[in-house]
Amino acid sequence: MFQTTVPRTRLSSAMYFAELVYHNSVRAVRKTHGNAFMAIFMNMLQTIIFVLTFYFMFMILGLRGQAVRGDFMLYIMTGVFLFMTHSKTLGAVAGSEGPASPMMQHAPMNTAVAIAAAMLSSLYIQVLSLVAILFIYDVAFNPFVMTEIHDPIGCLMMLFLSWFSGAAIGLVFLAAKPWFPTPISIASTIYQRANMIASGKMFVANTLPSSKLVLFDWNPLFHTIDQSRGYAFVNYVPRNSSWEYSLNLSIVLIMIGLIGEFYTRKHASASWSARR
Repeated sequence: MFQTTVPRTRLSSAMYFAELVYHNSVRAVRKTHGNAFMAIFMNMLQTIIFVLTFYFMFMILGLRGQAVRGDFMLYIMTGVFLFMTHSKTLGAVAGSEGPASPMMQHAPMNTAVAIAAAMLSSLYIQVLSLVAILFIYDVAFNPFVMTEIHDPIGCLMMLFLSWFSGAAIGLVFLAAKPWFPTPISIASTIYQRANMIASGKMFVANTLPSSKLVLFDWNPLFHTIDQSRGYAFVNYVPRNSSWEYSLNLSIVLIMIGLIGEFYTRKHASASWSARR
């Protein structure tokens, strides 16, 4: 009540916003566990379980011959890493604080800070988990795995694109969730579960016939995973996917999500929490 507002320059406003995002990102990382290292370790453990599950499934079902010629674990990890980044970011953004959240009662806090913090905290945990798992695999199992990656920068860009597409879809769910809480929660769960197959991490897109390709090419994650394998393996050239599609679709969904979130924020009501 008794405070004076001092006009800020654009630079100071950007720095103030970045500071708010940083502190809220730390809060988001610690939300899963009080110890930040344990939060990262739990995510690493989940990723390792996914990788080992697909490894043994491929071995038992005899599907190893359908993989790209090269390091088999690298083939699995290019799919699992991008799938986990996409799904975790989507869940973090869709579950971030909305306009009716009690956190919005604090003056500096707003939905833009909450969304940016959810995106960055998820990316932070996923990148650290990826680096740690690759380091352990390089040291303990395959000392030359890093040199076998044909284009590491391209693979990293596909990881960022998977993160961006997950944030875009999560933002659309976040904007629509206050209006339709139960249907949107069900739709978000269905999408994340469907991505277990629709993401294409279990097969190579070049081997799909055109009749089957139409079942998967709507999914931006399908394109980024296939493109990442093109960057990772020198003898694989993806013909049935395009990273431009994922980028363009993500930008469109980000715009739709921002428009929806702005409209939702203008009509926010404290009674929304009782509908969930």
